[in-house]
Amino acid sequence: MNEPTPPHLLSIREAGAELRAGRLTASALTEATLARVEETESQLNAYITVTAEHARTQAQAADHELAAGRDRGPLHGIPVALKDLIDTAGIATTGGSGFLRERVPDHDAAVVTRLAEAGAVLPGKLNLHEFAFGTTSANPHYGPVHNPWDTTRSPGGSSGGSAAAVAVGSAMAALGSDTGGSIRIPAALCGVVGLMGTYGRVSRRGVLPLSWSLDHVGPLARSVEDAALVLNAIAGHDPADPGSADEPVPDATAELGRDLRGLVVGLPRDPLWLDVEQPVRDACERAVEELRALGTEVREVELPLLAEMRRMERGRFHRALLSEAGAYHARWLREHPEGYGEDVRATLEIVSLVPATTYINAQRMRRLAIEESHALLTEVDVLVSPTTEHTAPTIADGDPTARLVRLTAPYDVTGIPAISVPCGFDADGLPIGLMIGARHFDEVTLCRVAHAYEQATEWHGRRPPL
Repeated sequence: MNEPTPPHLLSIREAGAELRAGRLTASALTEATLARVEETESQLNAYITVTAEHARTQAQAADHELAAGRDRGPLHGIPVALKDLIDTAGIATTGGSGFLRERVPDHDAAVVTRLAEAGAVLPGKLNLHEFAFGTTSANPHYGPVHNPWDTTRSPGGSSGGSAAAVAVGSAMAALGSDTGGSIRIPAALCGVVGLMGTYGRVSRRGVLPLSWSLDHVGPLARSVEDAALVLNAIAGHDPADPGSADEPVPDATAELGRDLRGLVVGLPRDPLWLDVEQPVRDACERAVEELRALGTEVREVELPLLAEMRRMERGRFHRALLSEAGAYHARWLREHPEGYGEDVRATLEIVSLVPATTYINAQRMRRLAIEESHALLTEVDVLVSPTTEHTAPTIADGDPTARLVRLTAPYDVTGIPAISVPCGFDADGLPIGLMIGARHFDEVTLCRVAHAYEQATEWHGRRPPL
């Protein structure tokens, strides 16, 4: 006889059904999640701050509301953790920084308000690459986050704590941020789902910025449906965020379970399949064949401008856009240079030297790339590629050449939505991610395709040994 699934490993939909049937309480679900935090943190270091009493209070309130017939929706009573650059009133928000260790905001970020309105429970704030400016989550102030599949390995970054916690069930879902791949990279390396909506779909108000014109906030979860449910809760126009889009927000779960017949899949071999290591390539090629078997038409397509950007010497194009980070950090860098980790300080010093003309020309080229992607996505419904060129590096090795962002950053540049879903494992048992992109504001089709692939395979059902 099969053992029942522990509460903290239920899907959001499953947990919701148990809560509404009275077979589970939000308090019991929260206690199971907090117990999992206690069980795994010595090995993972996924959290900077655990808000146990706050979570218990929220869970009790959720139980009272559900018992009284007030149902706030799918996230009511569900533990959802936050990357620790998302402001929480009365709770420290450090940005993974040493000199912001005591920073306690007065107001919640917009996404925190939306989660509270949805009835979610906050178990804590998650570790990250310092100021979200890196791909490894090897934080010099709070210690490195460890990959739950192999604790000598990096979970990716910058939302490494978010991915690691979700993978082991010390959060049922989490929010991360993505400027060059920081939701999708750790999702791929930790074997979970990472969903980055269209630029402007989710408010960044109250989130410490990295690059204003590139930053996104989005969910990490153990299934496409769970990620879509969280996106539903946090999406929407926010007049207080200048980058927020005033667009209708459809239900991202609306077409889950619908077949894929008639959809066209584009494979942008150049630039999004270049330099991919063989185990990753093989797994992603098999995933493409699975999509073909599900009824899609598969075509090879071209993105010449994005390909040119990739070839620009030593990542000069993306560095130009990240000069926005240099502007944001200029005062702190002058006043607290010793407060930054060595890698982040060195990178900030480099991007701070980008000339204004270089930045402006990069933004002009970016506009052309956005138009190019728009045009291509009138011919195909989704784009498919590996999420990363390789599986998780060791913490000791890190990612010195920034290879991990090469395939993900083009989606931040063009602003189109993208999702990473598990699609296999290498010979060392490390997860591999498949990336799918869709038209601007078409997260419905994005989730439909990702969910169909997920349900046709067994990769999302595997759990790390931790």
